[in-house]
Amino acid sequence: MLSRLSIRDIVLIDRLDIDFAGHLAVLTGETGAGKSILLDSFALALGGRGDQSLVRQGAEQGQVTASFEVGAKHPARAVLAANDIADEDTLILRRVQLADGRTRAFVNDQPVSVQVLKQLGSVLVEIHGQHDDRALVDAATHRSLLDAFGGLDADAARVAALWDARREASDALAAHKADIERARRESDWLRHAVSELDKLSPQPGEETTLAERRTVMMQSEKVAEDLRDAFDAIAGSNSAVPALAAAVRRLERRAQQAPMLVEPSVKSFDVALNALEEARAHLEAALRAADFDPAELERNEERLFALRAAARKYNVPVDDLAALAARYRDDIGLIDAGEARLKALEKAATAADAAFRAAADILSKARVKAATKLDKAVNAELPPLKLERAKFSTQIDTDANAAGPNGIDRVEFWVQTNPGTKPGPMMKIASGGELARFLLALKVVLADRGSAPTLVFDEIDTGVGGAVADAIGMRLARLGKNVQVLAVTHAPQVAARADRHYVISKDALDKGKRVATRVTEVAADHRREEIARMLAGAEITNEARAAAERLIKAAS
Repeated sequence: MLSRLSIRDIVLIDRLDIDFAGHLAVLTGETGAGKSILLDSFALALGGRGDQSLVRQGAEQGQVTASFEVGAKHPARAVLAANDIADEDTLILRRVQLADGRTRAFVNDQPVSVQVLKQLGSVLVEIHGQHDDRALVDAATHRSLLDAFGGLDADAARVAALWDARREASDALAAHKADIERARRESDWLRHAVSELDKLSPQPGEETTLAERRTVMMQSEKVAEDLRDAFDAIAGSNSAVPALAAAVRRLERRAQQAPMLVEPSVKSFDVALNALEEARAHLEAALRAADFDPAELERNEERLFALRAAARKYNVPVDDLAALAARYRDDIGLIDAGEARLKALEKAATAADAAFRAAADILSKARVKAATKLDKAVNAELPPLKLERAKFSTQIDTDANAAGPNGIDRVEFWVQTNPGTKPGPMMKIASGGELARFLLALKVVLADRGSAPTLVFDEIDTGVGGAVADAIGMRLARLGKNVQVLAVTHAPQVAARADRHYVISKDALDKGKRVATRVTEVAADHRREEIARMLAGAEITNEARAAAERLIKAAS
């Protein structure tokens, strides 16, 4: 429920903080005191349309903060989780309206899009009034409300899951059929391609290996002669290595006679001879590598050419030829073995469709029964609301060919305002005052099912009085036992039934140069005076006070 509403610099409101509690709270005040400003501000915090005209004159920005206390399993928690928003005990929605028309939205002090704010607002609050376009008048919500009233939410969820399974089975079947058809059209070409690629037998990385070997062979002739000359210098007949080795052996025999003179030279010779031996080995290996059969170069180039020609033909890199051959073999296998798979998918799709349609049909029949009970319950609420000649009905259009995740039914609330007139959609048929009372009757019936935790009723008692206003007040109070109800009202009969009463007024500031909207909670011992003002107008009489006292006593 809404626990606190804070408004800063919005139109006539400079600073306003209101604490709310459960049950029924009413807001009263003179016409023009700022009730509409208060509701517009609240709607802004719930994701409503922003407007630069909302910013108080002289201010750079306005701000509205709405704090809610919600249960652990409330749908708002799922919205927070889906958008990676910190989940705290108190849910705080904040909207900043800048004077240049831009707005910023925050949830628990985390920046969010206005769309996220709207999602949260829709599950936290419902606003109902004569010109409401958000709540029950939206036909898209009627089916879910009927399901909630009839306790059919679990059945509806099962139908939605079966619809998803049906769609997945149908998509799998369609995809498989498309694959088989494509493979059939390309069958001859595929078989030729597989034969050609299998004969070529390309290997991953083969192109790089062949190219490197080709480069080595083509360069070998240029360096082979120099390699042989170097090898002859080290290991040939004119090599100095044998003479050096002999000199080292002679020095080693003299080492005992003059070690200080001989050993350094011997060590250096050893290093040099080892290095020369290592160079000889490298040269020998290089000469072996350079010594190739010219036919090998030709075979290498032919293989490289064949691979690259195939890559161009099939429009893939050479390294992908092996994978392409495997894919083509799979396509051929699909043709050869696809019929069995196709039959299995057709059977699965048929079973999924049958399961969905059976569940949808059961749900449809249950909705018809629930609609009968809902119509009876709503129509029982109408006479006290001065709609005794009106009739409410739930219109269910069932079309198996228009199936969807919600089943096969289109649900819409219809009304007939007078006998003999044509019934039709509630929003189109009912006048402003009638619509508000139809909505109230519906909400009373649906109070503990399919309702947001906070309901706002904006002057739904306009144009009625006496017994009808009292009937509206009674129903708002009944609603308040299950959910939090905030009602903007001009009817003293409604105000008398409130658990909390707030008065909206305009105060003159700066010696009358400007005014500001204020909201004051009326203490229990002052409620009679405010209700008497609502009854009498500008001058409160003793008769009005006595009437107010009777209203309060009757309500309690």
